Amino acid sequence: MSDASRPDGAPADPAPAAAGRRLARNLVLYTLARLVLVAVLAAVIVGLAHVLSVDIPLIVALLFALIIALPLSLVLFKRLRARVNEDIAAVDQKRRTDKAQLRARMRGDEG
Repeated sequence: MSDASRPDGAPADPAPAAAGRRLARNLVLYTLARLVLVAVLAAVIVGLAHVLSVDIPLIVALLFALIIALPLSLVLFKRLRARVNEDIAAVDQKRRTDKAQLRARMRGDEG
């Protein structure tokens, strides 16, 4: 919403835009952290298989790593996941507020 479209001429609140950028950044960090965890676990599985002289295809190692990484990432990246959840809540609250304001304007309510 631009400043000109506000009836009271109040400037736009920069915090919701910052929450959206923060959400994008934290979501990318969380996704990259989980992908790196899968890659590290796959490398460990392949390395262990090599040491034990067992032939494990890379796709099988990746699948096992993915299965192991799912619950492990919940524990290892708890703080990052919590930040993503907080950012989602902030963006969702902003969306609900904007929707309520739009509905109020459509009804003709002032304020």
